[in-house]
Amino acid sequence: MPTPFRGITRREGMVFEGPAGWAEFSPFLDYDARESAPWLAAAIESAQKQWPAPVRTHVAVNCTVPAVGPDQGAAIVRRSGCGTAKVKVAERGQSLADDLARVEAVRGAIGPRGKIRVDANGGWSVDDAVRAIAALDLAAHGLEYVEQPCASVEDLAAVRRRVGVPIAADESIRRADDPFRVARLEAADIAVLKVAPLGGVHACLRIAEQIGLPVVVSSAVDTSIGLAAGLALAGALPELPYACGLATTSLLDGDVVASPLVPVDGLLPVGRQGLDPAAYGAVAADGETDARWQARLSAVRAVLA
Repeated sequence: MPTPFRGITRREGMVFEGPAGWAEFSPFLDYDARESAPWLAAAIESAQKQWPAPVRTHVAVNCTVPAVGPDQGAAIVRRSGCGTAKVKVAERGQSLADDLARVEAVRGAIGPRGKIRVDANGGWSVDDAVRAIAALDLAAHGLEYVEQPCASVEDLAAVRRRVGVPIAADESIRRADDPFRVARLEAADIAVLKVAPLGGVHACLRIAEQIGLPVVVSSAVDTSIGLAAGLALAGALPELPYACGLATTSLLDGDVVASPLVPVDGLLPVGRQGLDPAAYGAVAADGETDARWQARLSAVRAVLA
């Protein structure tokens, strides 16, 4: 990963092929076998089952701006061609002033009609979130929404009652035993769904049908093979009012397909992706990493059995 993201500088995972096509299994390294089990279930589903019929051929996406300096953030936005930008904030070791400078630069790059959303990954307390959201909303000249300002559902609900900017829930859905609790507690205006940690495209469709909130489909920093599953979900949703967080190949220095999924005019196509031997060869793991992942796969399979 050219730029650290979510505290990591190297993204690892596995890809495999089944009767329906290629699939990706890439839970983050700090996830144990139990938390990784839905990721494997999602990959097995993608390899073995056809995805739902799409209702759209392309999906509008946002660009993602990591916790970088203002100039680099602006450059990312200009290169992307997207009309929506998601900006990482509340990065450990950085200040609100850093976040404000990044958001101001993104606004300058995306223009007055562009949309800006920020993602705190649960990094604020309730009071800090209320203060930061007010300041960031001013810096952005209007935020589209704030994603996961606090870690707990209760704190999300408390922030939502005190701010005028819509709140989106990510970790409070994908890392929760009960993904519907955010709706019951009125803790969010938007549900962020990620295919791999929620068990697959069909499982996410069921959540979207029942949660009663508009949905944004996002990636888990996947290769294009994994992103295709997210696009399958986004392509099948009856309504898709927001741009989706699926334009994340820019976060990776390499891919496993011949033509990585890069947005054109802010859009990505819906459809499966196949492994390219040459691209895969350039990023294939060494023996030690491969052995570690084979052992991890066996442990997660045991949980699913």
